[in-house]
Amino acid sequence: MVRIRAFENAAEIASQGGVSAYGKAADGTARVRGPLHLSTGQEAVPSGVCAHLRRDDYLTSTHRGHGHTLAKGADMQGMMSELFGKASGFNAGKGGSMHIADFSVGMLGANGVVAAGLPIAVGAAHAQKIQGRDAITVCFFGDGAINRGPFLESLNWARVYGLPVLFVCEDNRWSATTASGPMTAGEGASVRAESLDIPAIKVDGNDVLAVHAQAALLVQQVRAGSGPRLLHAITYRVKGHVSVDLAAYRKPEELQAALLTDPLLRARAQYLALPGSDAQLFDAIEREAIAEVAAAVATADAAPWPDAATAFTDVQTTGAGQWH
Repeated sequence: MVRIRAFENAAEIASQGGVSAYGKAADGTARVRGPLHLSTGQEAVPSGVCAHLRRDDYLTSTHRGHGHTLAKGADMQGMMSELFGKASGFNAGKGGSMHIADFSVGMLGANGVVAAGLPIAVGAAHAQKIQGRDAITVCFFGDGAINRGPFLESLNWARVYGLPVLFVCEDNRWSATTASGPMTAGEGASVRAESLDIPAIKVDGNDVLAVHAQAALLVQQVRAGSGPRLLHAITYRVKGHVSVDLAAYRKPEELQAALLTDPLLRARAQYLALPGSDAQLFDAIEREAIAEVAAAVATADAAPWPDAATAFTDVQTTGAGQWH
């Protein structure tokens, strides 16, 4: 969780062209290329879930996917380089923040289209079942995605074919710049899943120990062949929709109340309540994470830009010399 928070903080500053060491490039431009959607405040969900995953398990993400990618084990320097648009990024600088992928750790990709990761996850899980593997797929999506068609289609397909997929709804209560509650009929993701005969658990998504415990149960069931499951994690997005969004549409008191449930502060309090705990341990973890991120920023900043010729790779050709 601390590594994710440090990464998000650095990426935010770099995207805004801030004045710190993370900020502007030599020519005064912001380092991060393209839109940046932060998951600050939601760190307990990917951390608690991905702790139970193996390298050969698959994962699909959202446009807000830095935390998922790091929690699945992706290399931080490759991630930062991708945000900076550099050749050493996971996607050679072509994907940016919203399309990070690292197949080497089973991270099949973030996605700029809301709910688009759901059918991808179902397809991956179907392949795992056909292959007879005991690996599973985890699909992260937001509460805004449940009002789009792919949510229903994907859950239906997963249930009909008994696929090894764990759906994880990160319910941060905001769909871009609009509160999700007034736009959502019924009681949300978990109830809709149960209406399709998919067992679901609702959990405090800012309590990493609670997420970890419930995810352990669901992952075990999915891996044992019991079919799809859904984890409905209630969390909060403390930043705006994108890194330059001040979220003026949100009531200040709502944000202040949410900050009191910060998952890192809660984890620290839970740890310090244990006999023999040491507050200096948490401080050391934070310093180590900040140093790791600073090194990733420096490496990304010094990395080369992609060669212009690579613009014509990774695209489809008709065979007649025409690119699409």
